[in-house]
Amino acid sequence: MRFFARKRACSSRPAVSTGLGSGVLALALLLVAAYGLFGQSGAHPAFEVASIKRNTSDWNERARHPMGVGYQPGGRLIAQNASVMLLVRFAYAAHDSPHSLPLLASQVAGGPAWIDSFGYDIEAKPQGNTDPQHMWLMLQALLADRFKLALHRETRDLPVYDLTAAKSGPKLPAPKEVGCVSFSPGTPPRHVPGKADCGYVPLLLEPAGLRMAGSRVHMADLIRELAVVLDRPVLDKTGFTGEFDLNLSFTADEAIMGLPGYGGPGDPGGSISGLTADPNRPNIFAALAEQLGLKLAPAKHPVEVFVIDHVERPAAN
Repeated sequence: MRFFARKRACSSRPAVSTGLGSGVLALALLLVAAYGLFGQSGAHPAFEVASIKRNTSDWNERARHPMGVGYQPGGRLIAQNASVMLLVRFAYAAHDSPHSLPLLASQVAGGPAWIDSFGYDIEAKPQGNTDPQHMWLMLQALLADRFKLALHRETRDLPVYDLTAAKSGPKLPAPKEVGCVSFSPGTPPRHVPGKADCGYVPLLLEPAGLRMAGSRVHMADLIRELAVVLDRPVLDKTGFTGEFDLNLSFTADEAIMGLPGYGGPGDPGGSISGLTADPNRPNIFAALAEQLGLKLAPAKHPVEVFVIDHVERPAAN
């Protein structure tokens, strides 16, 4: 539901987006500092009622709808054919922005193979209305109660990318004057006629490939989406602190490890919507260099990882 959207006049978006946070180190989003880690039902608010059913659709169907988890008005949780891995990634992400994204798949470790391959349909309701931040805490409690999830966090040296300016310097388009609309972390984003959701960087699916676009973007906004596409944390080493307009076109190939069908953790196989590499478009690394004057360099860095110690298949309702 979130990794990509079809090209249209104004791209539709799910009720909840998730993210890698902002700042010089995109890794900082991995900390859930305000609430702790373990998600025990006694420590967090809990849903009043919750229905969990196994979804037997195959992985190829899920690949076309990879982000089937979302906040509904009032604090209801709806998940469609969502794996336990995906539920954990949403539950423990730092939902500090309307545009936050789930944890990267590579930053959740451990657990049996079925947490990637089994999908579940979930409908859960709180006792009264609640905001998105509390709903995600309720999901932590639900995972601990119904899936017997226990996990811990640790720091590991993992592959990352350093984003730097090319030798010739960045060539970032100056932002056009536009009326911006902003949303607080507790307010799901929505389209406002005549306004631009400045800083939002959707990944658009086009007939000839993929495109990232956005108005009045900061480097942290671009980094958020790059990390999702590449399934690897991205650190800002550009030194660029201003705003720019973004229009980045690239092909679908094995470089985009974070998207279904391209080899990332828990990958269902089969590219998204049948996309294949387009020889007329550069891959994402070449596109960044040619179109934006930016370079991705592989590196290693301490990364916060959530490690699953125990999990069980839920009992039938």
